[in-house]
Amino acid sequence: MSSLYENLRQLITVVDELRDVGLSRYISLPRIAAIGTQSSGKSSLIESIVGLDFLPRGGGVVTRRPLELRLVHLNTQEFQEDQAWAVFENIGDKKYTNFDDVRKEIERQTDAVAGTNKGIVNDPIVLTVYATGAPDLTLIDLPGVTRVPLKGSDQVEDIEKITRDMTLHYIKDPRTIILAVIPANQDMSVSDALQLARQVDPQGIRSIGVITKIDIMDQGTDAVKMLRGEDIPLRLGYVGVKMRNQQDISTSKPVKISLKEEREWFESHRLYSKLPPGLVGMDTLTGKLTTILFKHIRRFLPEIKKEINEKRRLTFLGLLPTRAGADSAKV
Repeated sequence: MSSLYENLRQLITVVDELRDVGLSRYISLPRIAAIGTQSSGKSSLIESIVGLDFLPRGGGVVTRRPLELRLVHLNTQEFQEDQAWAVFENIGDKKYTNFDDVRKEIERQTDAVAGTNKGIVNDPIVLTVYATGAPDLTLIDLPGVTRVPLKGSDQVEDIEKITRDMTLHYIKDPRTIILAVIPANQDMSVSDALQLARQVDPQGIRSIGVITKIDIMDQGTDAVKMLRGEDIPLRLGYVGVKMRNQQDISTSKPVKISLKEEREWFESHRLYSKLPPGLVGMDTLTGKLTTILFKHIRRFLPEIKKEINEKRRLTFLGLLPTRAGADSAKV
């Protein structure tokens, strides 16, 4: 696994550097996009992946700008356990070691661009998190599909169309892995995340489903068929997770403790403990995402190199802006 991490880190670094110099305006680059409704548990899921509590909370729409999250795994042989810091792309080299301050800065940057009254805009915040508990991943957290505008807010009447179109804008790219977040207490056939994913990935080749809220299903029901993909198959499969509930969040229960409790819950469950490996738990999910992204980048890298050379050629001929060619020549 350590060699996989090293190889993945190198590949992700290459892709992130291409993104930094503006190549993503001309070439699509591999990434993971998290999609779902505003009440699907997407924010809690992302915090569980990172292993830290840092995203804005509150009622209604919380994610109002896309958040491009670059996670860098710190080796515990070089760094102390639980060491973590964050850097925002537009604030230079300032390090945030207090993740309450990270949350406040996300809120500040969101308000500065989207306004203070629940507006939603497609202008990403780029945040890099370095942590011993984080996997090596680059993913983008998109505003949840919103059906009805909040009363008294700046949200427009066609907010549902806007949030759906924004989601489709990101996931239509064939080099994007779709992380579809689906609450277990919702009928999969009406899942917004799955419906959107199937619009752009009808064969389910680059989509992975995450079943959230698996612990609060109605008594006598379970998610076994969902996890096995019996109703709506996806090539990358499904993973069930149990995350912090509202009381855990209100009492500031650490994500690390919640992850330990999740493992114990699945291990002792009368049904989920008997499932084949690879279907439940945050450890399973982060491992799958790491492997999927590694294979995805490795698959597309030769094509990306060819496209860079073609863009460089066009720039040399004066058909593209100089910056793209100059920057791409450094890669």
